[in-house]
Amino acid sequence: MVKHQPLQVYERQLCLSCITGIYGCRWKRYQRSHDDTTKWELLWSFILLFTFCLLLVWFYFWWEAHNDYNEFNWFLYNRSGEWSDGTVPILATTAAGFTYIAFLMILALCHVVLGQQLNLHWLHKIGVAAALFTTIVGVISVSQTWGQEWDVIPISLQATGPFLHIGALAAVTALSWIVAGQVARTEKTMFQVVVVLLYLSVLLGLYVVPMYITSPCIMDPTTLKQRPDVIGHQGAPMLAPENTLWSFQRALQMNVTGFEADVAISVDGVPFLMHDRTLRRTTDVEKVFPDRQMEDASFFNWTDLQQLNAGQWFLKDDPFWTVHNLSPHEKDLIANQTVCSLEQLLKMAFYHNSTVVFRLRRPPPEHPCYHSWVNDTLQAVQQSGVPQGLVMWTPDEHRAQVRQLAPGLIQTSVEKRSPQFLHQYGISRLLLRYNQASPQEIRNFSQSNINLTLYTINEPWLYSVLWCSGVSSVSSEASHILKKVPYPIWLMRPDEYCMMWVCVDLISFAVVIGIFIFQKYRMSGMRSYNPEQIMLSAAVRRSSRDLNVMKEKLIFSGPPQ
Repeated sequence: MVKHQPLQVYERQLCLSCITGIYGCRWKRYQRSHDDTTKWELLWSFILLFTFCLLLVWFYFWWEAHNDYNEFNWFLYNRSGEWSDGTVPILATTAAGFTYIAFLMILALCHVVLGQQLNLHWLHKIGVAAALFTTIVGVISVSQTWGQEWDVIPISLQATGPFLHIGALAAVTALSWIVAGQVARTEKTMFQVVVVLLYLSVLLGLYVVPMYITSPCIMDPTTLKQRPDVIGHQGAPMLAPENTLWSFQRALQMNVTGFEADVAISVDGVPFLMHDRTLRRTTDVEKVFPDRQMEDASFFNWTDLQQLNAGQWFLKDDPFWTVHNLSPHEKDLIANQTVCSLEQLLKMAFYHNSTVVFRLRRPPPEHPCYHSWVNDTLQAVQQSGVPQGLVMWTPDEHRAQVRQLAPGLIQTSVEKRSPQFLHQYGISRLLLRYNQASPQEIRNFSQSNINLTLYTINEPWLYSVLWCSGVSSVSSEASHILKKVPYPIWLMRPDEYCMMWVCVDLISFAVVIGIFIFQKYRMSGMRSYNPEQIMLSAAVRRSSRDLNVMKEKLIFSGPPQ
């Protein structure tokens, strides 16, 4: 007679099986191990951590670069000749890669908490390597072709820094549970010392980070200057085709105080509004003049330019994903837009008492107006009848002559100069990209009576930072968005921020100390922790469906034969 007596029984641990199975394809109990992780797997763990950090920065960069997506798409258009929203695939792949790597990081931390050996599956290793390689290639590509955009990270930290600090401190404080558990569990003194010192150095570093966080929004609210004026960059290009009369009309509806436009000169000397060197992107030149679609826009005469439609491309390409919000009447108006002349824009500005700043592009050397381009433009300004005090003159060429012929024009420079230099040449306004002026420089220009206009400001957080910095005006493609910002997104007194900083640090420190004490008490008397607890003689207390018999001892009884 044979009796079956359970020797060892195990609890089912579906959660642990999923963690080790997804991470290292170790679904079976016998495949798991509590041994120390091998050096090879430790190396891959560090690679995973580095990839996570790099992807985190890469994802943050593209999230904050939303202000300049149109600039990036226009850059791609100049390279490829075809207009498309190149940010969509970049954002999709970045979000997918970051989610995947973050998920692996969570699984790795779960392995550490449960005392399991790290053993990343080879398919995941390929995925991590691919994510790391593509991110590095992306970083190098951006640095070589769009390097100035990296400035958006330190600028955005002026708005997000205090809150990112709190989030990072909360994450590191939560990690103290894992660190304390590892320190209490191990018997190696050197390992304990290294882990504790490393963790404390990171924690203390976060405690003092606010000493180096500078933000213009940390200020006395009583010293906040008036709301910066918003200038419509190419009108309202998110709501209507750029550099058209309807675009500027829409900008006026969004309470802009001025217009910014790009000006070229036709072959017969008529200044007109056009951003690109060719007419392919913003007109139907391929249909009307198919043999001249790659020709420089300045080699068309004004009669030919008036034959082109400058609105249908907007409805077709939908560059800002806003066409679906337009009414049928607005679509009809857009579909009938034509190329706008500088004189038409100036007359509209005169009627609405709005300022105009334009960038004048010099025609090619073989153009008949190559030498007279400044005089032709100045003549168009004078013939429009607009008061000179509403026009900002930006070309540096023949500036002294222009000041003599039209002394009322607002002399504006698009190059960063010292206040002394600007006053010497009678320049009272600067037009710069937003990354070219720090908060301190903005204050210096303001104290020197130099009005500063920064472009292109489309995001409320950036507008708020510049508002707190004291900038007088901004140029924007999203005037309809900035219209909804009546006050900076956040504003905090220095003493309030200091109090918040100290309180958060004290709470974090108390939580960390409490966790270390609790883990020490919890692990006392336990040399090791095995999450797969072997339960002896548990079959009597549990249903057989909840138990998995791993081994059995055969007991033979009966009289010998």
